[in-house]
Amino acid sequence: MFELIEPIATVTFSEVPNEAFLALGMRNYWDGYFAGRAAPLGRAPAEVVHAVFYNFADGEVARHIPWVWGKTTPEEAIAVRERGSAAALRQMIVELADSPGLVRAADLATRAAVSAPTEGRVLYAGLRALDVPEEPVARLWHAATLLREHRGDGHNAALVAHGIGGTEAHVLLALSLGMRAEEFGRIHHLPKARLDAVIDGLRDRGLVDADGGFTDAGRETKGRIEALTDELAAPPYDVLSADELDELVAGLEPIAAAAAAADD
Repeated sequence: MFELIEPIATVTFSEVPNEAFLALGMRNYWDGYFAGRAAPLGRAPAEVVHAVFYNFADGEVARHIPWVWGKTTPEEAIAVRERGSAAALRQMIVELADSPGLVRAADLATRAAVSAPTEGRVLYAGLRALDVPEEPVARLWHAATLLREHRGDGHNAALVAHGIGGTEAHVLLALSLGMRAEEFGRIHHLPKARLDAVIDGLRDRGLVDADGGFTDAGRETKGRIEALTDELAAPPYDVLSADELDELVAGLEPIAAAAAAADD
């Protein structure tokens, strides 16, 4: 489900929504990112957004929050994000946007997306408080975003349970992709001394070896975190029968493939 939901939800980080946020006066992509994704939290301070998003380096959120709220409001950011994301998805999937299969997938995905408990899921709870769009493409994007953030909240809980901080999580992800930490896009910009300190901390715990690669313990820890993330992401789908879940998978497959291909 992660592989099917992710390409649909992440259209929100593509060019069309980005241009819509720039038109509001955002200075760059990251202003729009934080305005749109943090908007369901209201005017939460940077410290709260940093805690909820979990994996940004110290100080990164504060470069955008609360500055963006001088250019727009959370309510406007929510509307702009929804319109831009639905427009982007429609462009990417072309004729599938008007297909009966998309309507059915949107209905099933929405049933799942609004069925899970919100306790301990801050960003998911914020999105659950929003109205579900009526238009099918927008409704599918909204459902995918709910499911993505539900999973993300659970992933953060899994990281906390294993004592892995946000920047440390990026290091482990880089290693799992066969990359060195300093090559990974989300952390390569950090000052060398800062990134070295993070890697040294993982090395001291036996998760990273002397050459900056995975140890067996590091690889096992990453595996446990991903397994727990999957387990914690399962509850929304419990509302669907086995046949409905199969139908949802079949309906999402061509949409996710088209969105992923357009993104590539």
